[in-house]
Amino acid sequence: MKIAVPSHQNRVDEHFGHCEYFTVFTVNENNEILSEETVSSPENCGCKSDIAQTLAQMGVRMMLAGNMGQGAVNVLNGCGIDVLRGCSGDVKRVAEGWLAGKLRDSGIACDLHEHGCHEA
Repeated sequence: MKIAVPSHQNRVDEHFGHCEYFTVFTVNENNEILSEETVSSPENCGCKSDIAQTLAQMGVRMMLAGNMGQGAVNVLNGCGIDVLRGCSGDVKRVAEGWLAGKLRDSGIACDLHEHGCHEA
């Protein structure tokens, strides 16, 4: 399985659609991180780009994010990627926290932006 984290300087980016890059962790059946790679973020809003499809094709099944609009959640879910919002801090520690069952979704969707990502 693979986990993606919207990232900026090795920390969880506050907003999915504006992140610098995605950190992608490959995890084995024992919930151990085997490897880490970065995937460039598209210039446009995340929910209107092809990043969800790109990550899904890579095998990503979970997105651990700071926050994102409901449109982005819908697009990711439509590509088979579950989303957990409300994450912050070092990307690897966040991934390890999720793997250990210590993280829960905040249930809060970003609605502060007027760029159309919330319409999906």
